[in-house]
Amino acid sequence: MAAMRVDPAPTGSEHALLSQYLDYQRETVLAKTEGLTQEQLAEHHPPSALTLAGLLYHLALVEENWTEVRFAGLPGREPWVGVDWEADPDWEFHAAVDLDPEELRGRYRQACDRSRGIVAGAASLDQLSVQPLRDGRHFSLRWMLLDLVEETARHAGHADLIREAIDGAVGE
Repeated sequence: MAAMRVDPAPTGSEHALLSQYLDYQRETVLAKTEGLTQEQLAEHHPPSALTLAGLLYHLALVEENWTEVRFAGLPGREPWVGVDWEADPDWEFHAAVDLDPEELRGRYRQACDRSRGIVAGAASLDQLSVQPLRDGRHFSLRWMLLDLVEETARHAGHADLIREAIDGAVGE
């Protein structure tokens, strides 16, 4: 399934615009992985060890951890709950290269869909998380959406550079 990016509207509520900008970045990441083989998704280009496969799996973890676990208080999902993060803090980046491209894209799409559902069901952008940050403060839905926009956009930029190095594809 090809990624369908929709430009954010020029006006709208804060909630709608945050969601639209996040969706735009999500679809950008997916577009950068379309049509590539497992081997291509696993390619890294020194000095960086980042791969498109690793970015997809990492962003699936980010969506699931921030939205489902930390904001909504839902239990963690496999495979994340079984990972020894102390032994390998970058496990998702390493494990991803062995996964099928459609499995990676599917996991990310599903994580994004579940995140959208949680965001849609929240009372307001001011609703606070179930789990606190490391410093003990709870974060708002607004804060989480801004954090997800930042994280996803940063990695969309990485994905753009990696994709260009793989096959020369550039652009939006």
